[in-house]
Amino acid sequence: MIASEVRALFAVASRPEIVSLAGGMPAVDALPLETVAATVSELVLSRGAVALQYGSAQGDPGLRARICDVMAMEGITDAHPDNVVVTAGSQQALDLLTRVFVDPGDVVVTEGPTYVTAINTFAAYQARIVHVPMDGDGLSPSALAQTLERLAAEGARVKLLYTVPTFQNPGGITLTPPRRAEVLEICRRAGVLVVEDNPYGLLSFTGEPVRAMRADAPDDVVYLGSFSKTLAPGLRVGWALAPAPVTARLVLAAESAILSQSMFTQLVVERYLATQPWAEQVKVFREMYRERRDAMLDALAESMPAGATWTRPDGGFFVWVTLPGGVDTRAMLPRAIAARVAYVPGAGFYADGSGGSSMRLSFCYPPPERIRDGVGRLGRVVRDELDLRDTFAARP
Repeated sequence: MIASEVRALFAVASRPEIVSLAGGMPAVDALPLETVAATVSELVLSRGAVALQYGSAQGDPGLRARICDVMAMEGITDAHPDNVVVTAGSQQALDLLTRVFVDPGDVVVTEGPTYVTAINTFAAYQARIVHVPMDGDGLSPSALAQTLERLAAEGARVKLLYTVPTFQNPGGITLTPPRRAEVLEICRRAGVLVVEDNPYGLLSFTGEPVRAMRADAPDDVVYLGSFSKTLAPGLRVGWALAPAPVTARLVLAAESAILSQSMFTQLVVERYLATQPWAEQVKVFREMYRERRDAMLDALAESMPAGATWTRPDGGFFVWVTLPGGVDTRAMLPRAIAARVAYVPGAGFYADGSGGSSMRLSFCYPPPERIRDGVGRLGRVVRDELDLRDTFAARP
């Protein structure tokens, strides 16, 4: 096991003088906290004996039914509560799924770059992680097909394709509908299970949520969801939607890992979904994050040197920036911290050490004025780094 690049930054990035563009922490202060408090109080008074008791490893049936309603917004209209397993965030769902499917030496194929903690999870189970490149339209189907053919020729056991296809972490890129169909067909032919991790799917800045891959391939996709981005991460409530045989194994794995999920937090979420206009609250988050996204993109255009490039996400939390001149963003990070701004170096999002000249910037937590200030500081650090490299390169 290794430390997460993001978690390692928390102690520094949480200092008040630091503008943190590092962690993907949602702005929970935008929640109607008095309403949440009333929901919790009502739950304790009316169902406290249930909320404070053990529950099942699969999760509360009422919450599982509400989760099916949430997924219907992304086109998943055939989900049944019996095929939903409630987990401690989608991260635990990913851990349980890896535990069920992956033996040491098995291959997990992922986008490059990909979610840093997924890399740590796969590595902890001794999987071999193979990246497939992306472009502005997401994961490359042709590169995926070539990779799976090469791995099959090597005799490798490819168990999973792990993808964050919508407003990807860390790239902010969304896999286009035609490519989604191609990726599903390629994996179906190869006998590879698709794991669709979709915590940001409802946070679209351009209109209706993007149709989930699971909506078009119920037998070939395990869908991972979370309330961490649309309600509150502190509740630690996520889920997996899987075909029935996979669901049964996930429940067994959950029983042996934790016995049961917290009934209290599950029922808080269930009551919130049942009694509050939660879809309207999601719209509040979307508008707030869109404003912050715009502030970051404008600040990058004003502050970054020529040759720097970045993604332009249509939702979610993140922008992926690539710097010119071979700048090592991990080596540059201490100088950024000294300038009171933090980011996550790109190499942490690759299992093979790639991404050294890139970084992930998060726009979800700081308000727009802090984002502009932080990106301005970062731009000055980058320019100083390039000037320093040019100075050394010019020496005889």
